Amino acid sequence: MVITAGDALALSEKVLAAWNRQDVEGVVACYTEDCVYLDPNTHGPVEGRDSLRRYLTKLFAKWKMHWTLKEFHTFSETSGGGFLWSATLTPTDGGGQTVEVNGMDLVMLRDNLLRRNEVYFDRMALFGGGS
Repeated sequence: MVITAGDALALSEKVLAAWNRQDVEGVVACYTEDCVYLDPNTHGPVEGRDSLRRYLTKLFAKWKMHWTLKEFHTFSETSGGGFLWSATLTPTDGGGQTVEVNGMDLVMLRDNLLRRNEVYFDRMALFGGGS
């Protein structure tokens, strides 16, 4: 299946919309069955939809999040790309302040789904430093 730059952008917007709704199943549906997801909080790769579902369920219980797409850049063969984002993150326990974070995702696609997603941001922003 040929993935166009427009398809890749539409997929990233769909993924971010599901993250903003904190819709576990909506997010998981954007990934391949054999997906690999990494972010600074995963302590290693999260592999497969079932593991991703468990991770997101725990994450969404701890954080209220809102993501905004800033820039999107596809690879020349449109097998993936990178996108820059900003986010506001608020702990759900009421014990912390809302923080603003800037970061990027590196994504690899297959069949118009995410097969690999690596998230990069300064984790110190979660503790009141960096951004």
